[in-house]
Amino acid sequence: MKLLEQNIVLIGMPGCGKTTIGKKLSENIGFKFCDIDEYIVNYTDQSINELFQKGEDYFRKIESKVIKEVCKEYPQIISTGGGIVKDYKNINELKKNGIIIFINRPLEDILSDINIRERPLLKEGSEKLYNIYKERYNLYKSYCNKEIINKNLYNCIDDICNYIKINNKYNIIK
Repeated sequence: MKLLEQNIVLIGMPGCGKTTIGKKLSENIGFKFCDIDEYIVNYTDQSINELFQKGEDYFRKIESKVIKEVCKEYPQIISTGGGIVKDYKNINELKKNGIIIFINRPLEDILSDINIRERPLLKEGSEKLYNIYKERYNLYKSYCNKEIINKNLYNCIDDICNYIKINNKYNIIK
């Protein structure tokens, strides 16, 4: 299956599976894959943790600059950072030539699956994750074209592909 003309943009909580799903989806449909956090690391030659040490606002400015650059190219699968929804300008940029998919994964699954110490905003533990979820959930819901529940990698990918087919968002070639 090959899709044309628009990006598929994955949003959601840290650890919800955006990067894993994005890479697998990219393999399945033949799109280029772009992980925004990885792009930022290559662009700045600094880790996400190092950038956050300079302040979240500093990181978000770089993120916005990168979003504008990445969105110039399509079609591709774009995996965003979990906080992308904190700036509506970023979402508007992504929506210009993309469809926004909210990957919603149960918090208990996220907590059991990720190394929180490697996530700059989650170093304070599970309570911080719950607070971030409360802060961002309605933003994820309001900005997305489709919410996909991630309980299983392959079901999630199938759900995304089916959504795209059913809604005729793209010219699909098999």
